[in-house]
Amino acid sequence: MKLLITGDLVINQPYNASKMIDQKIVELFNQSDYNIVNLEAPVTNSEIKQLKTGPNLKADKNSTLSVLNVLQVDAVTLANNHVLDYGKLGIADTLQFCKSNKIATVGAGMNIFEASQTLYIDTEEGKIAIINFAENEWSAATINSAGFNPMNVIDNANQIQEAHKLADYVIVIIHGGHEYYNLPSPRMQKQYRFYADQGADIVVGNHTHCISGNEVYRGVPIYYSLGNFLFTENSLWADWYNGLILEIEIKEKKLTSEFYIVEQAKETFKLLLSNSNMVFERISVFNSIIAEAAKLQNSWEKYVDKQSKAYLNLWSPLNLIKNRYLRAALNKLNISLINKKGLSIYLNLMRCEAHRDLSNEIIKKYIEEPISKNL
Repeated sequence: MKLLITGDLVINQPYNASKMIDQKIVELFNQSDYNIVNLEAPVTNSEIKQLKTGPNLKADKNSTLSVLNVLQVDAVTLANNHVLDYGKLGIADTLQFCKSNKIATVGAGMNIFEASQTLYIDTEEGKIAIINFAENEWSAATINSAGFNPMNVIDNANQIQEAHKLADYVIVIIHGGHEYYNLPSPRMQKQYRFYADQGADIVVGNHTHCISGNEVYRGVPIYYSLGNFLFTENSLWADWYNGLILEIEIKEKKLTSEFYIVEQAKETFKLLLSNSNMVFERISVFNSIIAEAAKLQNSWEKYVDKQSKAYLNLWSPLNLIKNRYLRAALNKLNISLINKKGLSIYLNLMRCEAHRDLSNEIIKKYIEEPISKNL
Protein backbone atom coordinates (compact mmCIF):
# COMPACT_ATOMS: atom_id res chain seq x y z
CA MET A 1 0.00 0.00 0.00
CA LYS A 2 1.43 3.36 -1.06
CA LEU A 3 0.09 6.79 -0.16
CA LEU A 4 1.24 10.19 -1.35
CA ILE A 5 0.82 13.35 0.73
CA THR A 6 1.63 16.87 -0.47
CA GLY A 7 1.80 20.34 0.99
CA ASP A 8 -0.30 23.34 0.04
CA LEU A 9 -2.34 23.38 -3.17
CA VAL A 10 -3.86 26.67 -4.35
CA ILE A 11 -4.93 27.08 -7.98
CA ASN A 12 -6.51 30.53 -8.24
CA GLN A 13 -6.10 31.16 -11.98
CA PRO A 14 -6.52 29.24 -15.25
CA TYR A 15 -4.12 26.30 -15.23
CA ASN A 16 -3.86 23.44 -17.71
CA ALA A 17 -2.84 20.52 -15.52
CA SER A 18 -2.25 18.08 -18.38
CA LYS A 19 0.34 20.42 -19.90
CA MET A 20 1.80 22.09 -16.81
CA ILE A 21 2.42 19.09 -14.55
CA ASP A 22 5.43 16.95 -15.50
CA GLN A 23 4.48 13.48 -16.69
CA LYS A 24 6.84 11.94 -14.14
CA ILE A 25 4.78 13.49 -11.36
CA VAL A 26 1.55 12.29 -12.98
CA GLU A 27 2.95 8.75 -13.19
CA LEU A 28 4.06 8.90 -9.55
CA PHE A 29 0.52 9.75 -8.47
CA ASN A 30 -1.07 7.23 -10.83
CA GLN A 31 1.08 4.43 -9.40
CA SER A 32 0.11 5.33 -5.83
CA ASP A 33 -2.85 3.61 -4.12
CA TYR A 34 -4.12 6.73 -2.34
CA ASN A 35 -3.31 10.41 -2.89
CA ILE A 36 -3.85 13.29 -0.46
CA VAL A 37 -3.27 17.02 -1.02
CA ASN A 38 -3.84 20.01 1.23
CA LEU A 39 -6.53 22.09 -0.51
CA GLU A 40 -5.85 25.53 0.96
CA ALA A 41 -8.34 27.68 -0.93
CA PRO A 42 -12.12 27.27 -0.80
CA VAL A 43 -13.79 26.33 -4.07
CA THR A 44 -16.74 28.71 -4.07
CA ASN A 45 -18.56 31.54 -5.81
CA SER A 46 -19.14 33.33 -2.51
CA GLU A 47 -18.06 36.98 -2.41
CA ILE A 48 -18.50 37.36 1.36
CA LYS A 49 -14.98 37.74 2.69
CA GLN A 50 -14.08 36.79 6.23
CA LEU A 51 -12.68 39.57 8.45
CA LYS A 52 -9.01 38.68 8.90
CA THR A 53 -5.46 39.72 8.19
CA GLY A 54 -3.66 38.48 5.10
CA PRO A 55 -5.15 37.59 1.73
CA ASN A 56 -8.54 35.96 1.18
CA LEU A 57 -7.86 33.07 -1.17
CA LYS A 58 -10.31 31.46 -3.57
CA ALA A 59 -9.71 28.54 -5.93
CA ASP A 60 -10.39 28.51 -9.65
CA LYS A 61 -12.97 25.71 -9.78
CA ASN A 62 -12.24 24.27 -13.23
CA SER A 63 -8.45 24.44 -12.92
CA THR A 64 -8.48 22.98 -9.42
CA LEU A 65 -10.64 20.08 -10.57
CA SER A 66 -8.30 19.57 -13.51
CA VAL A 67 -5.30 19.21 -11.19
CA LEU A 68 -7.14 16.89 -8.79
CA ASN A 69 -8.29 14.67 -11.67
CA VAL A 70 -4.94 14.50 -13.44
CA LEU A 71 -3.25 13.50 -10.18
CA GLN A 72 -6.06 11.10 -9.24
CA VAL A 73 -6.43 12.71 -5.82
CA ASP A 74 -8.53 10.62 -3.43
CA ALA A 75 -8.78 12.98 -0.47
CA VAL A 76 -8.04 16.57 0.52
CA THR A 77 -7.11 17.93 3.91
CA LEU A 78 -9.03 21.11 4.69
CA ALA A 79 -7.76 22.12 8.12
CA ASN A 80 -5.94 25.32 7.21
CA ASN A 81 -6.10 29.08 7.83
CA HIS A 82 -7.76 29.89 4.47
CA VAL A 83 -10.64 27.42 4.40
CA LEU A 84 -13.05 30.02 5.87
CA ASP A 85 -11.81 32.94 3.76
CA TYR A 86 -15.25 33.22 2.12
CA GLY A 87 -17.37 32.32 5.11
CA LYS A 88 -19.50 29.31 5.88
CA LEU A 89 -20.86 29.32 2.32
CA GLY A 90 -17.29 28.91 1.08
CA ILE A 91 -16.84 25.82 3.23
CA ALA A 92 -20.24 24.39 2.26
CA ASP A 93 -19.43 24.90 -1.42
CA THR A 94 -16.00 23.29 -1.02
CA LEU A 95 -17.42 20.25 0.74
CA GLN A 96 -20.07 19.87 -1.96
CA PHE A 97 -17.47 20.30 -4.72
CA CYS A 98 -15.43 17.45 -3.26
CA LYS A 99 -18.46 15.24 -2.68
CA SER A 100 -19.71 15.77 -6.24
CA ASN A 101 -16.32 14.74 -7.59
CA LYS A 102 -15.95 11.74 -5.25
CA ILE A 103 -13.06 13.24 -3.30
CA ALA A 104 -12.99 12.53 0.42
CA THR A 105 -12.45 15.39 2.87
CA VAL A 106 -11.02 15.63 6.36
CA GLY A 107 -10.31 18.48 8.75
CA ALA A 108 -13.22 20.88 8.12
CA GLY A 109 -16.98 20.97 8.42
CA MET A 110 -20.06 23.05 9.18
CA ASN A 111 -19.37 22.69 12.92
CA ILE A 112 -16.70 21.30 15.22
CA PHE A 113 -18.30 17.85 15.29
CA GLU A 114 -18.04 17.50 11.50
CA ALA A 115 -14.61 19.13 11.34
CA SER A 116 -13.06 16.78 13.90
CA GLN A 117 -14.13 13.54 12.20
CA THR A 118 -11.33 11.09 11.42
CA LEU A 119 -11.10 9.77 7.87
CA TYR A 120 -10.76 5.97 7.81
CA ILE A 121 -9.48 4.05 4.79
CA ASP A 122 -9.88 0.28 4.51
CA THR A 123 -7.03 -1.38 2.63
CA GLU A 124 -5.55 -4.85 2.18
CA GLU A 125 -2.74 -3.80 4.54
CA GLY A 126 -5.20 -2.78 7.25
CA LYS A 127 -7.30 0.21 8.28
CA ILE A 128 -5.65 3.62 7.99
CA ALA A 129 -6.81 6.66 9.97
CA ILE A 130 -6.19 10.19 8.66
CA ILE A 131 -6.40 12.97 11.28
CA ASN A 132 -6.14 16.61 10.22
CA PHE A 133 -6.08 19.75 12.37
CA ALA A 134 -4.61 23.25 12.23
CA GLU A 135 -3.28 25.97 14.48
CA ASN A 136 -5.96 28.42 15.63
CA GLU A 137 -5.55 31.09 12.99
CA TRP A 138 -8.85 32.68 11.92
CA SER A 139 -10.89 29.72 10.73
CA ALA A 140 -11.42 27.27 13.59
CA ALA A 141 -14.82 25.58 13.80
CA THR A 142 -17.00 25.83 16.91
CA ILE A 143 -20.19 24.14 18.09
CA ASN A 144 -22.23 26.65 16.11
CA SER A 145 -19.95 27.73 13.27
CA ALA A 146 -18.14 26.23 10.29
CA GLY A 147 -14.38 25.98 10.07
CA PHE A 148 -11.46 23.63 10.53
CA ASN A 149 -10.55 21.12 13.22
CA PRO A 150 -8.51 23.27 15.64
CA MET A 151 -5.27 22.44 17.37
CA ASN A 152 -6.02 21.59 20.98
CA VAL A 153 -3.55 19.29 22.65
CA ILE A 154 -6.17 17.48 24.74
CA ASP A 155 -8.72 17.07 21.95
CA ASN A 156 -6.02 16.12 19.43
CA ALA A 157 -4.56 13.53 21.80
CA ASN A 158 -8.00 12.00 22.40
CA GLN A 159 -8.67 11.82 18.67
CA ILE A 160 -5.32 10.14 18.03
CA GLN A 161 -5.83 7.66 20.88
CA GLU A 162 -9.28 6.73 19.59
CA ALA A 163 -7.98 6.26 16.05
CA HIS A 164 -5.10 4.16 17.38
CA LYS A 165 -7.66 1.76 18.89
CA LEU A 166 -9.81 1.55 15.77
CA ALA A 167 -7.16 1.57 13.01
CA ASP A 168 -3.93 -0.24 12.24
CA TYR A 169 -2.10 2.94 11.21
CA VAL A 170 -2.64 6.58 12.19
CA ILE A 171 -1.46 9.44 9.97
CA VAL A 172 -1.60 12.90 11.56
CA ILE A 173 -1.45 15.91 9.21
CA ILE A 174 -1.02 19.33 10.85
CA HIS A 175 -1.29 22.81 9.37
CA GLY A 176 0.98 25.05 11.42
CA GLY A 177 4.39 26.55 11.98
CA HIS A 178 6.08 29.82 11.11
CA GLU A 179 5.86 31.06 7.54
CA TYR A 180 9.19 31.10 5.69
CA TYR A 181 11.04 29.61 8.68
CA ASN A 182 12.60 26.27 7.78
CA LEU A 183 12.61 24.79 11.27
CA PRO A 184 10.07 23.89 13.94
CA SER A 185 10.04 25.90 17.13
CA PRO A 186 11.05 23.96 20.25
CA ARG A 187 7.36 23.99 21.25
CA MET A 188 6.38 22.45 17.91
CA GLN A 189 8.94 19.68 18.23
CA LYS A 190 7.78 18.87 21.75
CA GLN A 191 4.13 18.88 20.68
CA TYR A 192 4.57 16.83 17.51
CA ARG A 193 6.60 14.27 19.44
CA PHE A 194 3.78 14.15 22.00
CA TYR A 195 1.34 13.28 19.20
CA ALA A 196 3.66 10.42 18.27
CA ASP A 197 3.53 9.22 21.88
CA GLN A 198 -0.29 9.23 21.71
CA GLY A 199 -0.35 6.72 18.86
CA ALA A 200 0.47 8.51 15.61
CA ASP A 201 2.49 6.34 13.22
CA ILE A 202 3.64 9.37 11.21
CA VAL A 203 3.23 13.13 11.71
CA VAL A 204 3.23 15.45 8.68
CA GLY A 205 3.27 19.26 8.68
CA ASN A 206 2.47 21.98 6.15
CA HIS A 207 1.63 25.74 6.07
CA THR A 208 5.07 27.40 6.20
CA HIS A 209 5.48 27.78 2.39
CA CYS A 210 8.99 26.34 2.71
CA ILE A 211 10.57 22.94 3.16
CA SER A 212 11.63 21.93 6.65
CA GLY A 213 13.56 18.99 8.02
CA ASN A 214 12.45 15.69 9.49
CA GLU A 215 13.35 13.23 12.19
CA VAL A 216 12.42 9.79 13.49
CA TYR A 217 11.23 9.95 17.10
CA ARG A 218 10.79 6.61 18.88
CA GLY A 219 10.27 4.95 15.51
CA VAL A 220 7.76 7.58 14.31
CA PRO A 221 8.75 9.74 11.30
CA ILE A 222 7.96 13.45 11.75
CA TYR A 223 8.07 15.75 8.71
CA TYR A 224 7.80 19.31 9.97
CA SER A 225 6.82 20.94 6.66
CA LEU A 226 6.38 19.71 3.10
CA GLY A 227 6.35 23.29 1.76
CA ASN A 228 4.21 24.34 -1.18
CA PHE A 229 3.13 21.71 -3.66
CA LEU A 230 1.48 23.92 -6.28
CA PHE A 231 0.58 27.50 -5.41
CA THR A 232 -0.18 29.82 -8.33
CA GLU A 233 0.89 33.05 -6.64
CA ASN A 234 4.23 34.76 -7.26
CA SER A 235 6.59 35.32 -4.36
CA LEU A 236 9.92 36.98 -3.70
CA TRP A 237 10.89 33.99 -1.53
CA ALA A 238 12.89 31.36 -3.43
CA ASP A 239 11.69 28.65 -1.00
CA TRP A 240 8.13 29.28 -2.21
CA TYR A 241 8.87 27.34 -5.39
CA ASN A 242 10.09 24.07 -3.83
CA GLY A 243 8.11 21.41 -2.02
CA LEU A 244 8.08 17.76 -1.07
CA ILE A 245 5.84 14.87 -2.06
CA LEU A 246 5.83 12.41 0.81
CA GLU A 247 5.45 8.75 -0.09
CA ILE A 248 4.32 6.39 2.64
CA GLU A 249 4.57 2.65 2.09
CA ILE A 250 2.87 0.07 4.29
CA LYS A 251 4.20 -3.42 3.77
CA GLU A 252 4.39 -6.46 6.02
CA LYS A 253 2.95 -4.48 8.94
CA LYS A 254 5.65 -1.81 8.67
CA LEU A 255 5.29 1.85 7.70
CA THR A 256 8.19 3.50 5.88
CA SER A 257 8.51 6.86 4.16
CA GLU A 258 10.58 8.76 1.63
CA PHE A 259 10.15 12.01 -0.26
CA TYR A 260 10.47 13.53 -3.71
CA ILE A 261 11.35 17.16 -4.39
CA VAL A 262 9.12 19.21 -6.68
CA GLU A 263 9.86 22.60 -8.22
CA GLN A 264 7.44 25.20 -9.58
CA ALA A 265 8.60 27.37 -12.46
CA LYS A 266 8.31 31.06 -11.69
CA GLU A 267 5.57 32.88 -13.62
CA THR A 268 4.18 29.75 -15.37
CA PHE A 269 4.06 27.49 -12.26
CA LYS A 270 4.93 24.45 -14.34
CA LEU A 271 5.51 21.62 -11.87
CA LEU A 272 8.57 19.39 -12.21
CA LEU A 273 10.33 16.68 -10.23
CA SER A 274 13.72 17.90 -9.04
CA ASN A 275 16.97 16.21 -8.07
CA SER A 276 18.53 19.37 -6.71
CA ASN A 277 21.57 18.51 -4.60
CA MET A 278 21.28 21.91 -2.96
CA VAL A 279 17.80 21.12 -1.64
CA PHE A 280 18.90 17.71 -0.34
CA GLU A 281 21.87 19.35 1.37
CA ARG A 282 19.68 22.00 2.98
CA ILE A 283 17.30 19.35 4.30
CA SER A 284 20.28 17.49 5.73
CA VAL A 285 21.33 20.67 7.56
CA PHE A 286 17.80 21.18 8.89
CA ASN A 287 17.78 17.58 10.11
CA SER A 288 21.04 18.02 11.97
CA ILE A 289 19.67 21.09 13.77
CA ILE A 290 16.40 19.34 14.65
CA ALA A 291 18.41 16.42 16.10
CA GLU A 292 20.12 18.62 18.72
CA ALA A 293 18.02 20.57 21.22
CA ALA A 294 20.70 23.23 21.78
CA LYS A 295 21.04 23.92 18.04
CA LEU A 296 17.28 24.10 17.59
CA GLN A 297 16.94 26.49 20.52
CA ASN A 298 19.75 28.68 19.20
CA SER A 299 18.15 28.88 15.75
CA TRP A 300 14.80 29.71 17.32
CA GLU A 301 16.28 32.55 19.39
CA LYS A 302 17.86 34.05 16.27
CA TYR A 303 14.51 33.88 14.48
CA VAL A 304 12.77 35.52 17.46
CA ASP A 305 15.28 38.40 17.35
CA LYS A 306 14.69 38.82 13.62
CA GLN A 307 10.91 39.00 14.07
CA SER A 308 10.90 41.16 17.22
CA LYS A 309 10.34 44.59 15.65
CA ALA A 310 7.52 43.42 13.38
CA TYR A 311 5.68 41.67 16.19
CA LEU A 312 6.05 44.52 18.65
CA ASN A 313 4.47 46.76 16.00
CA LEU A 314 1.57 44.32 15.72
CA TRP A 315 0.91 44.75 19.45
CA SER A 316 0.95 48.53 19.19
CA PRO A 317 -2.34 50.24 20.20
CA LEU A 318 -1.96 52.23 16.97
CA ASN A 319 -3.45 49.22 15.18
CA LEU A 320 -6.74 49.89 16.98
CA ILE A 321 -7.11 53.24 15.16
CA LYS A 322 -9.62 52.73 12.34
CA ASN A 323 -8.62 55.78 10.27
CA ARG A 324 -5.66 54.61 8.19
CA TYR A 325 -4.59 58.17 7.38
CA LEU A 326 -4.37 59.10 11.06
CA ARG A 327 -2.55 55.84 11.74
CA ALA A 328 -0.07 56.56 8.92
CA ALA A 329 0.49 60.09 10.19
CA LEU A 330 1.28 58.88 13.70
CA ASN A 331 3.62 56.27 12.30
CA LYS A 332 5.36 58.91 10.20
CA LEU A 333 5.84 61.06 13.28
CA ASN A 334 7.45 58.01 14.89
CA ILE A 335 4.95 58.11 17.73
CA SER A 336 5.03 54.85 19.65
CA LEU A 337 2.48 53.80 22.24
CA ILE A 338 4.39 50.65 23.14
CA ASN A 339 5.77 50.39 26.65
CA LYS A 340 6.76 47.58 28.99
CA LYS A 341 3.79 48.09 31.29
CA GLY A 342 1.28 47.72 28.47
CA LEU A 343 3.08 44.76 26.93
CA SER A 344 3.25 43.04 30.31
CA ILE A 345 -0.56 43.15 30.40
CA TYR A 346 -0.76 41.66 26.89
CA LEU A 347 1.71 38.94 27.86
CA ASN A 348 -0.30 37.96 30.91
CA LEU A 349 -3.54 37.86 28.90
CA MET A 350 -1.85 35.48 26.45
CA ARG A 351 0.04 33.12 28.70
CA CYS A 352 -2.43 32.70 31.58
CA GLU A 353 -4.94 30.04 30.59
CA ALA A 354 -7.84 31.63 32.50
CA HIS A 355 -7.20 35.10 31.04
CA ARG A 356 -6.73 33.62 27.56
CA ASP A 357 -10.05 31.76 27.74
CA LEU A 358 -11.92 34.95 28.63
CA SER A 359 -10.00 37.11 26.15
CA ASN A 360 -10.73 34.70 23.29
CA GLU A 361 -14.47 34.65 23.96
CA ILE A 362 -14.88 38.36 24.66
CA ILE A 363 -12.88 39.57 21.65
CA LYS A 364 -14.56 37.05 19.35
CA LYS A 365 -18.02 38.20 20.45
CA TYR A 366 -17.03 41.84 19.99
CA ILE A 367 -15.77 41.24 16.45
CA GLU A 368 -18.84 39.21 15.50
CA GLU A 369 -21.34 41.83 16.73
CA PRO A 370 -23.02 44.09 14.13
CA ILE A 371 -20.68 46.93 13.15
CA SER A 372 -23.17 49.55 14.38
CA LYS A 373 -22.81 48.30 17.94
CA ASN A 374 -19.04 48.73 17.83
CA LEU A 375 -19.05 52.37 16.70
